[in-house]
Amino acid sequence: MSNNPHLLIFGPGFSARAIAKRAQEAGWDVSGTYRNPDKAAEIEALDITPVAFDANALADVLQAATHWLVSTAPDVDGDPVLNLLKSRADNQMPPKWIGYLSSTNVYGDHGGAWVDEDTPPTPSLDRGKRRVEAENSWRKRTGTLEATLHIFRLAGIYGPGRNAVRSLLDGKARRIVKPGQKFSRIHVADIAQTVWTAMNSTCPSGVFNLADDAPRPPQDIIMEAATAMGITPPPEIPLGQAEMSLMARSFYAESKLVRNERIKRDLGIKLIYPSFSDALPDLVKSEK
Repeated sequence: MSNNPHLLIFGPGFSARAIAKRAQEAGWDVSGTYRNPDKAAEIEALDITPVAFDANALADVLQAATHWLVSTAPDVDGDPVLNLLKSRADNQMPPKWIGYLSSTNVYGDHGGAWVDEDTPPTPSLDRGKRRVEAENSWRKRTGTLEATLHIFRLAGIYGPGRNAVRSLLDGKARRIVKPGQKFSRIHVADIAQTVWTAMNSTCPSGVFNLADDAPRPPQDIIMEAATAMGITPPPEIPLGQAEMSLMARSFYAESKLVRNERIKRDLGIKLIYPSFSDALPDLVKSEK
């Protein structure tokens, strides 16, 4: 183990990998957990040291890591990372900082009104309720570790390989319409810059919304992407007539617009992509 700052990522997925890259570029050591052994080589190919999601396998890394990033979703048994760490509660070096990637679904339905970090969570979906429970559990655990805890509530995530342009090229895009429905979004590059800034800041423990400046109806995003690519957009489909999974349909059950002033005020963030329209030229270029 080196003397460099060391970021341990629990669940190095799409967003966490972008954050890992920022740390690597700054000369940090980065480790990431895996549950499926087949994922170890994939993680290692990203220059992230793979570590099995096991209390014994993690023992040395937990002693060395100065920063933790938790990117695993809670399940019916609670937060999997906290459950794993229970066996090591009195046998680990506390990190300086813990970042928890949560979701704006903790706010529940607000009928299209704006919400901010001071809006009390009132989730109606089970996964939103589990997120609230996980956030509260991490607050309790961080209090015993005396570490700074930053909770990041992420809006709809998009970026290279995961966006409307890619969906259109793959023939999977649909323009499903629910009148009045808008979604807040956040580009993965802005997730990375915000989390990286926070972990290197002196901001006390708290919550940050990660969303761009321009909530939009989902069908409008598909239309704009199709226009930019010079292709015919798919037809509009009323929500009530759309064949969708229960998971996909559940996203339309809640409606709110997410404010992002706190990351600008407290962290000095200037969004790389303030809106989907700003990101669209780069998305078209990269996906083609």
